[in-house]
Parts: sequence; C-alpha cells; structure tokens
Amino acid sequence: MSGHSKWANIKHRKAAQDAKRGNLFQKLVRAIIIAAKDGGGDPAMNMRLKTAIERAKAVSVPNDNITRAIKRGTGELGDITYDELTYEAYGPSGIAVLVNVMTDNRNRTTPEIRALLARNGGQMGESGSVAWMFDRKGVIEVKGEGLDEDSLMTVGLDSGMSDMEPSEEGFTLYCEPADLDGLQKALEANKYVVDSAEVSMIAKTPVEISDPEAARKVLRLVDALEEHDDVQNVYSNFDIPDEIASQIEED
Repeated sequence: MSGHSKWANIKHRKAAQDAKRGNLFQKLVRAIIIAAKDGGGDPAMNMRLKTAIERAKAVSVPNDNITRAIKRGTGELGDITYDELTYEAYGPSGIAVLVNVMTDNRNRTTPEIRALLARNGGQMGESGSVAWMFDRKGVIEVKGEGLDEDSLMTVGLDSGMSDMEPSEEGFTLYCEPADLDGLQKALEANKYVVDSAEVSMIAKTPVEISDPEAARKVLRLVDALEEHDDVQNVYSNFDIPDEIASQIEED
C-alpha cells in the first residue's frame, strides 16, 4: 500500500459539509443501529459498535441518541428497521466504486443511487463486478508531530499491523479486520493518539487520474453519492496525483 497519495483508496469524506446539511448525525446513528443489530448492544463485545459510538461522540451526537440507536438495533424499540447494502458500480475513467448504504426502503434507495450514477458519468454494476478489486482491511490513523517511525512500527508489528505509511498528520496503519481492536488498544496503551480506527475497503491496484477534468468528474460523482442521505461510505480505486489535486483545489 506504500506510495498512495492522500486521494488513494478512497474514503472521500466531507464531515464539515455533512454537519451543515444536518445529515451527519443521521448517518452516524444509522451506523450504530446496524452495528448493534449485527453484533449486539455491548460495545465491549462488539468492535464495530464501539467504533460507531466513538465516531458519533467525536462530533457530539447526544448520548440519548446513541442509547436509542443501540436499542433500535437490538430490537428493544422495534420502530425502524435498516438494511445494509453495498452497490458495485463503475465511474468516469473506468474507476471502480463501492457504495455502502443503510436504508429503511431499498426499493427507494436503489433507483436513486442508480440515477445519481447515471447523471455523473457512472453506471451500476452487477454483484461481484468490482468488489474483487478491493481488500477489506482495518485502518488506523495515528496523529502527532515528530513521531518516531521505528518505535511506532515496533508497537504495530507486535500487535497485528501488516503495513504502515506516512499521512498528512502522522501515520496510517493497516491490519486484518480481526486485529483492529487489539492494535488500537496497543497503540493507546503506548500513548499514541488514535484519530480513527475502522474497517475499510482498500483498492488493490489504484487507477491514476492524471487529467484535471477527468479528476473533477470523478470527485463530482463521489460528492453526489456521499450527499445522499442513505449513503454511509463510498470507496473507489482512483488515485489523483498531488499535483493534480493541488490544481483542482486552486480552481
């Protein structure tokens, strides 16, 4: 995974914009509901739920909302049922796209996602058409200035880390999903600041987008998908070189 730029693998996030639209809380609450539904309501026994709760608390989702979400997931309230779906698709320049959604009405969500793809140079793919292009990995972001790479690597390798690379604010560590919780605990025990820890879909072979206009089209598609209320995560295999990314940011 070495050599990825900040645009690789994608997890193209816009937390500030989401907060302004008021749908970030909704998405985080849905993530808690699904996590509790799949693995139970005890975060000590359900790593996915633990991560979802931490992400919600990081942006000040009220504790009452979190508690209700857990109860909805475990069936104690029983008023709304959400399904988790993953759509496989193609985007501009032939990029592969995975769209993870949580919806209470798949008959509404599926045609809406299909239409967003079509309007932005993409198209829905069949099941299995692009998922094979990604690996499911645990991803941990460690923040800090002047971090000693060798010391961090030693802690990581002793705790299940499979790879590590520099990031804008520190280092990104990769591991198998089953090792994510243990790796996070080991890092925190050694006083490292864990900014985020989650399971993500990492592109096996990134596709470089070196044309500025093509890059804009790719980002417009990702933006359009992420703005949909039911979309939780968008993953893709595009890689925009830093010089092209800088050019786009200046526009």
